Amino acid sequence: MTENNKKQGFFGSILSLPNDSPKKTIIVAFLLCLVCSVLVSTAAVALKSKQVANKELDIKKNILAITGLLSDDSDIETVFEQFEVKVVDLETGKYADIDASSYDQRKASKDPAQSIKLTSKQDIAGISRRAKLASIYILKEDDKVKQVILPIHGYGLWSTLYGFIAFEGDFNTIKGLQFYAHAETPGLGGEVDNPKWRKQWQGKKAFNDQGDLKIEVIRGHVDFKMADAVHKVDGLSGATLTSKGVSNLVNYWLGDHGFGPYLKNMRSAMEE
Repeated sequence: MTENNKKQGFFGSILSLPNDSPKKTIIVAFLLCLVCSVLVSTAAVALKSKQVANKELDIKKNILAITGLLSDDSDIETVFEQFEVKVVDLETGKYADIDASSYDQRKASKDPAQSIKLTSKQDIAGISRRAKLASIYILKEDDKVKQVILPIHGYGLWSTLYGFIAFEGDFNTIKGLQFYAHAETPGLGGEVDNPKWRKQWQGKKAFNDQGDLKIEVIRGHVDFKMADAVHKVDGLSGATLTSKGVSNLVNYWLGDHGFGPYLKNMRSAMEE
């Protein structure tokens, strides 16, 4: 290093190099990437709490939408206070004695101690692992359950779809189905967001009179002259695999390895 470069210091010596110098190009690019990564990391850490709060608010908004309680002037937090949040033990179908506000079902599903590994036969929804406990949302009127909202998720064509399915107080009649996160193809599988298609779920029966799970998304259109039309929903045009994925995930979460035991317990309690 020359005496002049020593006086300039490291940065001065780099800046004094010709602009077409490979050494100068590499060092400047490295320093620029370093500064940008620090800025991005700092912003991510600083905004993390706000991002979490926005995700929670979006979930609450979707729950209100599926229950018909969302309007343009709704104060989401205030309206959501009508719901009672509980945690269900999916194996027994009974309520678990834990604080629902501190339970993270998605995080628990990745923890071997809090989840179970599904066999290929069980895993029709393509989720690999399932949390042992699940959060549910209950809307009551005069101490009677008016609606219950259950979280569901499963694989479509390109992505895992996360959403909710809502039931009327009979724990059989579907109030609605709605997804809040997925990456299906717009105009095809992305039509799971289409209000017209989602409306078809309203009033459908998940179980028959014998308690057997019958709800499914079919290929083509439902023939309403058929006796079991009340258990069927039109498939998505041009999105056979996404339609099949939705049918599978709904059947998984309403079946024996999902909320089936809970729904059965609640229907039995109504008959007593």
